[in-house]
Amino acid sequence: MPDITIVGEAQLRALVPLDLAAVDQVERAFLSLATEPVVMPPVLNLALAERHGEVDVKTAYLPRFDSFAIKISPGFFDNPALGLPSLNGLMLVLSARTGLTEAVLLDNGYLTAVRTAAAGAVAARRLARPDAHRVAVIGAGEQARLQLQALALVRKIEHVTVWARDADRAAVCAADIRSRLDLPCVVAGSVDDAFDEADIAITTTPSREPLVHAHHLRRGLHITAMGSDADYKTELSPSVFEAARYVCDRLAQVRVIGELHHAIRAGVVSPETTFPELGQIIAGVAQGRASADDITVCDLTGTGAQDTAIAVLALERARAVGAGTIFHNDMTA
Repeated sequence: MPDITIVGEAQLRALVPLDLAAVDQVERAFLSLATEPVVMPPVLNLALAERHGEVDVKTAYLPRFDSFAIKISPGFFDNPALGLPSLNGLMLVLSARTGLTEAVLLDNGYLTAVRTAAAGAVAARRLARPDAHRVAVIGAGEQARLQLQALALVRKIEHVTVWARDADRAAVCAADIRSRLDLPCVVAGSVDDAFDEADIAITTTPSREPLVHAHHLRRGLHITAMGSDADYKTELSPSVFEAARYVCDRLAQVRVIGELHHAIRAGVVSPETTFPELGQIIAGVAQGRASADDITVCDLTGTGAQDTAIAVLALERARAVGAGTIFHNDMTA
């Protein structure tokens, strides 16, 4: 029977850095969503409010790949007090021909972090103005740093402003950005200050109430909003929909768990209204930014297609260099 490759986080970090190759792989996943008969079920979200935790399960079959991934992604947000990370998880890679398990990627959420940041870079590459160079980052966690690192691959960044509810965390984040990415970065005292003169804004929080409102928008701005990945999370006020050109990763999904979900509930958007998906813009069948003055928003809730794409890339590279542990699966017919 086929062997199973088991790869740990340290090896996966070496095999799949956050680089243009990862961005291009995730862009291909978006393209598949627009051009191929992808099979992608709704996200399974297990919310454990009394434990301050949640578990997301995502998967998708993309015809362009011979394998597909099932990703299990827990987030338990009291873990730091126990000396444990908030996020962890793994990906199972199965053969699309036989359904047999090909690999277990014990990434502890690393591959999710990479594909999420890469998706932000795809959104900016396709929607932000080519001359955009001033960035506002809302949030001060790992994804705030990774989103900025990915953005720097597709746009020349000259200035960064960071805001977070916890000013001390914002200060640490800004120092990391200055030292690791060699970018000028300051801490904003408010969301208003962060958005002042920004060409691109990235929202990276688990907020349950809107942080960005219509008065924050200015001509030419692009916003990548990636915090609303459950129906109880939101970063954008419904008023943003009245002023911006809205794009999403998967329309059926954002109607349930994304920023669009909240705009529909508020009555600002009709449930039947359609919006372009990022993959359709990549494929050239839908329009993104039409002019330099447009205000664009890309709502990224994270898709199983992205998980399959990054997992396939990881497994291909692991096999190429003989990385990982081989488990001999002694199955019987």
